[in-house]
Amino acid sequence: MNAPSKPGSKADRDALRQDMTVAGCSLADIAVEMRTRFRMRPREAWRHALGWTLQETADRITQASTRLTSESVAADASLVGKWEKWPGPSSRRPSLSVLSAMAEAFACRVEELLDLEDRRALPEADLRLLIQGAPSTEPPAQATPPSLIVTVPEPTRTELVRLAADESATWAQWAEASNVGDIALEQLMAETRALASDYLTSDPLVLFIRTRALRDRVFALLEGHQYPRQSADLYAAAGYLCGLLAWMSSDLGQLRDADTQGRTAWLCAELAGHNDLRAWVLSTRSKVAFWDRRLREAINFARQGAAYRTKGTVAVLLACQEADGWSELGAQEEALAALARAEEARTTVSGEDEIGGIFACQPARQENYAAAVQLRVGRPADALRSADNALALLARQPVRAYGTEAQIHISQAAAHLATGEAEGALEALAPVLALPPDHRLEPVTRRLGELRSSIGRSHTSGVAAIGLRQAIEEFCVDSAPRHLVLSPGEGPA
Repeated sequence: MNAPSKPGSKADRDALRQDMTVAGCSLADIAVEMRTRFRMRPREAWRHALGWTLQETADRITQASTRLTSESVAADASLVGKWEKWPGPSSRRPSLSVLSAMAEAFACRVEELLDLEDRRALPEADLRLLIQGAPSTEPPAQATPPSLIVTVPEPTRTELVRLAADESATWAQWAEASNVGDIALEQLMAETRALASDYLTSDPLVLFIRTRALRDRVFALLEGHQYPRQSADLYAAAGYLCGLLAWMSSDLGQLRDADTQGRTAWLCAELAGHNDLRAWVLSTRSKVAFWDRRLREAINFARQGAAYRTKGTVAVLLACQEADGWSELGAQEEALAALARAEEARTTVSGEDEIGGIFACQPARQENYAAAVQLRVGRPADALRSADNALALLARQPVRAYGTEAQIHISQAAAHLATGEAEGALEALAPVLALPPDHRLEPVTRRLGELRSSIGRSHTSGVAAIGLRQAIEEFCVDSAPRHLVLSPGEGPA
């Protein structure tokens, strides 16, 4: 059963317009009913009385302005929406030329497009010109009705100067206003940090929904008006949130959607002019490209991010990601060199990570990357040492990321398997296999799948090896990405 439409929905407007037209009501009557019933501004009510879209209205206003003697108007859908909302928030005051063109397009009088609130907000000079140019109430003598618009007389020199001053004052009021304050911006960043931290330990789909909601709040604020400094802060928040959504999307196996989020995050970083955000976005895009098997692209993203001067630990993670890509390509020398650069970056870290959580590279996370790289380049003993170090470091952290911890155990198991110790591998995997399905993310299931394939290629046999393969198969069937794909309805966006 479909949910009932909200009052003022398109279906409601269409039904009202049809009923009133059948009843013989005039266009003005329909506009008045739209205003009172659905609490619309006058200009919006006239548009809906005609059944026009914003773009259709913009085209007709532009055409109408060419038929008038006043200045031409270049309208678009966004402008029409802002003219309709005026004098409310996120709006723009229509000039007398715009109102005249709008009246011409709607076949009404300018006065019918304004209510008391509009008149109070009009500059005094505009209101005076409007009153002076009001048409006579006598009925027209012509057989065919003339264009029902206000002919605005040419202002005197004094009025022109005063009008220009009023326009500047109106603009100054708009420029001084802001829809967000410094405390609100601080709160948005605090909520972003909380999401990035919570993601390390919580259900990914629940965190995805919360992150999406916060992103939408930031996007809505950006559609309003604020100081340039505040806009830059909002773009930074939006960039981190889209970066989080990209990371989460890839962990849920939705790599194409992750790429889209990554591109939007990059746009926000550019608009914010924020080097740390640029580097973290490129790290996220490197991660997505790696799991999408675009290894050269993953390496290039990591190198591009490393070129920015940053604070915090992003340079460490970027070097680890570059090593990851090289090791997957079988380039041992380049992979080990990138790991060495990660060590160097660790010694030169300056300042704290702005967001933290998933946007931080703690030593345990670095050792996790090192273990995976060493396994791929044929150094299982080194990989086992790195995995053991990673677990020891992780145990000392206040927050233990279950995804990182699972991958460390997988590296441990792979190192044992490389030396023919199937029982040691099964023991190392025990914590991973105990993860609840909602925590079985794509990187974990992919690495387990690679481990299962290596069992088949190796000469390892026996009950332990058979049990390991079966346990991995069962684990991967009941995973978060698989649940998302099989779930009814729409996935997260």
